[in-house]
Amino acid sequence: MTGPKHAIVTGTSSGIGQAIAERLLADGWRVTGLSRTESSMGENFQWQQADLSKPESLASVVEAIGPADALVHAAGFQRTALLGSLDPSALAGMFTVHVAAASALANAMLPAMPDGGRILLIGSRTSTGSPGKSQYAATKAALMGLGRTWAQELAPRGITVNVLSPGPTDTPMLNDPGRAATPVRVPALGALVDPADVAALAAFLLGPHGKSITGQNYVICGGASL
Repeated sequence: MTGPKHAIVTGTSSGIGQAIAERLLADGWRVTGLSRTESSMGENFQWQQADLSKPESLASVVEAIGPADALVHAAGFQRTALLGSLDPSALAGMFTVHVAAASALANAMLPAMPDGGRILLIGSRTSTGSPGKSQYAATKAALMGLGRTWAQELAPRGITVNVLSPGPTDTPMLNDPGRAATPVRVPALGALVDPADVAALAAFLLGPHGKSITGQNYVICGGASL
């Protein structure tokens, strides 16, 4: 008899990462959460401290955790500014956490990941461009390049790789002073995206019926793309 599937999820201390971890636990997964701030979700959840701003440290973290069936990279942050007022350190910081950390984690996990595994990268609807968010959009667009390339490389092993791109989601990120230059606009459906809805779509892509879906980008934005 085999045990529950194991997922490593980043950013489980709040927001979308927390919602995805909670959904996977409810679906019977075992979850290891990676974040700087400790999180606790009861049975079948283990928290591992990790600094995603230091990708070079993540291979040893993965080695200590052991094999996993899935990686969900949900950790992230947003800094906004218009061209002419951009801070190069903001771009470097977001690229490190969003892109370099994803690459380091997937690279370290892949050798022990079983065939049929899953990789899910949390992108953003703004990856196609949004005023005031050029640096953030660029880092999230980079995830598309990673995801589609890895999907091609890993298809022979049945490992799927997809990107899930939420629009304005009801998480603490929206109140971060670092994104004050771009006030939140409620999307067409009249409400911010519910993190639980993002988690439900993530759970589908990570589950048994996600086996035929790879290299795709799923936008869940409450109509903000209309």
